[in-house]
Amino acid sequence: MDLSVVVPTLNARDALVEALDALAAHAPAAEVVVANGPSVDGTSGTVRSHDAVDVLLELSERNLNAARNAGIAASSGNVVAFVGQDTQVREAWTGAVADAVAGGADAVTGPVHRDVEGGVTTEAVERRTISGRDVTFFDGGNVALTRDALEELDGFDEYLQTGAARDAAHRLAGMGREVAWAPNVCVLRDERDDIQHRLPEDTEESPWGLKYRALAYRLAKNYGATPRIAARVFRHASGDAVSVGADVARGDAELSEWAAAGAAVLPNLWRGGQDGLSARVADRTPRRNPNGVSARMDRVHARHDGQ
Repeated sequence: MDLSVVVPTLNARDALVEALDALAAHAPAAEVVVANGPSVDGTSGTVRSHDAVDVLLELSERNLNAARNAGIAASSGNVVAFVGQDTQVREAWTGAVADAVAGGADAVTGPVHRDVEGGVTTEAVERRTISGRDVTFFDGGNVALTRDALEELDGFDEYLQTGAARDAAHRLAGMGREVAWAPNVCVLRDERDDIQHRLPEDTEESPWGLKYRALAYRLAKNYGATPRIAARVFRHASGDAVSVGADVARGDAELSEWAAAGAAVLPNLWRGGQDGLSARVADRTPRRNPNGVSARMDRVHARHDGQ
């Protein structure tokens, strides 16, 4: 296995160093590509001086999936892994990825151990059957895919600001590609600080609106406008409405928050559904990705190769 690891990053220098240190320790032979964009906390200088990094890409926009796709285009391995800027691979990670790929998997993922106040929580495998399609979901900060599978996917869908890894899981399932779950493909994620990829600071987007626009988009794009898909979206929205309503009843949330969430959900469901159907028409192939790696070549404004 010739492994490349893509690490998208944005203003998380200290956490990124820990992620790179873990790659140096547990994946020393891997090609490491850091897609930075655009950080203002000194990330560039730190990355260029880190021995683990082979390629640093400087991006002009805050778009996690553009960063992932830039990393795909710049990497050379026949297996490409994606690791979060706040995510540290564990000792058995590389060997477990190699074993899964050798066993015929097109992609492999595993548990995310989350380091939180008071202990560690663990993410388990998530599988769903949707319109007859068996989907194994994965965290976009802990997954490795063969080059062949990535090329068929054409990378990640840059329309999405959230949920692009789930979209890729839907598309892999639609192609009949195998996503393996391996307990030793394990990473540790520190969530005690706000070091996740986030929206531009001047955004006025509602998190609820983003969530439901992404949900409607990926379901409409991958499955079309069917009663079964509409019912699935309705169940999601109803469940969240009940959950937030219960928070209001307990005094843990304001009534205005519940009303604002509802006001954001409906128009974004409509917009996401319409955009998803347009994307479905724009790319009628099984990859269902009109906004992938091949769609544009202007993501990177500077590239630095390690010594």
